[in-house]
Amino acid sequence: MVNQKLTATEIGFTHDDFAALLDKYDYHFSPGDIVPGTVFSIEPRGALIDIGAKTAAYIPIQEMSINRVDSPDEVLQSNETREFFILTDENEDGQLTLSIRRIEYMRAWERVRQLQAEDATVRSGVFATNRGGALVRIEGLRGFIPGSHISTRKPKEELVGEDLPLKFLEVDEERNRLVLSHRRALVERKMNRLEVGEVVIGTVRGIKPYGAFIDIGGVSGLLHISEISHEHIDTPHSVFNVNDEVKVMIIDLDAERGRISLSTKQLEPEPGDMIKNRQLVYDKAEEMAAKYREQMLAKQQGATTAAPAADGDITEEALDADEIPPAMEEAIPPAMEEEIPPAMEEAIPPAMEEEIPPAMEEAIPPAMEEEILLVIEEAIPLVIEEEIPVAVEE
Repeated sequence: MVNQKLTATEIGFTHDDFAALLDKYDYHFSPGDIVPGTVFSIEPRGALIDIGAKTAAYIPIQEMSINRVDSPDEVLQSNETREFFILTDENEDGQLTLSIRRIEYMRAWERVRQLQAEDATVRSGVFATNRGGALVRIEGLRGFIPGSHISTRKPKEELVGEDLPLKFLEVDEERNRLVLSHRRALVERKMNRLEVGEVVIGTVRGIKPYGAFIDIGGVSGLLHISEISHEHIDTPHSVFNVNDEVKVMIIDLDAERGRISLSTKQLEPEPGDMIKNRQLVYDKAEEMAAKYREQMLAKQQGATTAAPAADGDITEEALDADEIPPAMEEAIPPAMEEEIPPAMEEAIPPAMEEEIPPAMEEAIPPAMEEEILLVIEEAIPLVIEEEIPVAVEE
């Protein structure tokens, strides 16, 4: 009979060795880790996932996608292997809580930051509106279009379901801000077909104390009061009425800020003609615009060929040329700019929030005050923050 009373030396494997071997294969998981896992059981409101822990991990339906999910099998299939985000530490039963939504969320922000860096134009359908603007989804993230950045004559309520071209105004994951502009996308597209010095026909759509807003092919340009005539004008209302058809010249295109600056002053054959004889200004608009372009070209060529002078020096060439800034290049004084009211606060109604139980939510920065985006038309609320419930661990 074989002697079963063997010593540790004879076996060559001690209890300490066995404990060390167990420790070697005892994986430690922490919240924030991304780990591979295999689906081995789909439950009515979640799924059990094998990630190599002592106890199967659990993913609730609310954490299966960045979008709304009604049934787990819309996202997961039995025996499917994929990456999971560890959302919470082990509970009293030793079970971890997982998330796919967190992974999609992080990758979505990375993608929109890339799109913003490329100054890309994206398209998205409006899924809801509120009194401040419209809501869209970009890469699964909820974005906001301020009302003043929606370039359409339709009522906002009729935009639901409509696909819009959009440019990024702000992308801030830390503060949970994703703000977009429909107007800027349209202005950029229109600007690609416009040139400084070009004469265009437009319609007066609005009149303010500081100037008139002119619709030129679906985008709005500003005819500042200082660019209406060489003669002094008390108010643009004394020259224009809403719905007037006008001929204007483009004097500046600012694609980054979505602004088109216009002028009729530069089209006047004689100072004050816009007040005395507007039709003459329109009749000679192309001729005056051609002279304007020639002067601008001559100035640019002079700037490139002139030798640089020391700061404060007046060159003989400048004296000979008698270089005095022409009236057509008059800058708009800062005092003429529209006064911007203080920032206002506006919250997205609770009804707009996704139905995610607070217990499953990770802490996300609370909603923050709205800022003002400086635009020529009016004070624009930069963003209206959506609030995401604060998380608590299961």
